[in-house]
Amino acid sequence: MTTSSNSSSRKIPLICGGHSRPVPEIAYSPVTPDGFFLVSACLDGKAMLRNGVTGDWLGTFQGHKGAVWSAQINVKADRVITGSADYTAKIWDALTGEEIHTFTQNRIIKTVQFSKDDSKILTGGQDKILRIYDLNNPKDEPLSIAGHTNTIKTALWTNENTIISGGQDNTFRVWDVRNGSQVKELPFKSPVTGIECSLDGKHVTVTAGKEVFFLNVQSFDVIKSYTLGIELNTASLSPDASTFVTGGSTDFWVRVFDFNSAQELECHKGHHGPVHCLRFAPDGATFSSGSEDGTIRLWQNGDVKCYGLWQEWKDKESFQ
Repeated sequence: MTTSSNSSSRKIPLICGGHSRPVPEIAYSPVTPDGFFLVSACLDGKAMLRNGVTGDWLGTFQGHKGAVWSAQINVKADRVITGSADYTAKIWDALTGEEIHTFTQNRIIKTVQFSKDDSKILTGGQDKILRIYDLNNPKDEPLSIAGHTNTIKTALWTNENTIISGGQDNTFRVWDVRNGSQVKELPFKSPVTGIECSLDGKHVTVTAGKEVFFLNVQSFDVIKSYTLGIELNTASLSPDASTFVTGGSTDFWVRVFDFNSAQELECHKGHHGPVHCLRFAPDGATFSSGSEDGTIRLWQNGDVKCYGLWQEWKDKESFQ
């Protein structure tokens, strides 16, 4: 069986259907006693929960009246949060699919996130304001943080006191949530399309235009940056920080690069539209991609292996 990393066309993804419109965001839970899980947002107005290893469908969260732009799952994997074009963020019971609470705003919500201890949520979107809600007192007014001058595309916690955000105003910003103050700002030449707190616990990955940046998670100083040949929507760093994957708006491919040199190692073809989101699974064995074509694809990381649902392909020419 050939397992050369340069023959990425030999890798057959698991294709997860079910959505009917573009998939703008996917997110994994941490590893739990029951395994780990994958949640997806979709412009069809629904979010879906899947087994993180196999991609098997577990449930659909229905109740939004507009496109769902963002979906995240909490540390315990028992709650899901979604943000929508219907101006609401919703908390869901991940086990039953029932809606627990709705937070209403006055513009489209583009990003939602749980805090590290699952006690708060963060939202951001077209009104250019970050909001923090206390889940122990969900009816209380949120803490509002202003400073962005255009739509906030993505925002998340790095620790209990620090939030990072980026968007259409071409800036990456760092905030102290204890007083709502901005503590750092990094200007870019293009809008910030993606931010990830990498699984190695040391890096923040940022995409803007054709550039990908890797920042120190403590100081937010730029450690590495590379200019690539496509307009990037997303990037994700492997858990061992040896490779990173990218997806963009100018082709339909998922590319794998060496972290230290930016040498392209693999190019995965199969999506029928731009790739909007990418994330490595917490075990590092696979990574997933979400696309304009409405599908999620799970790809093997590293050499081709025959296991799980990939067993059925072990006799195909691709795996000879």
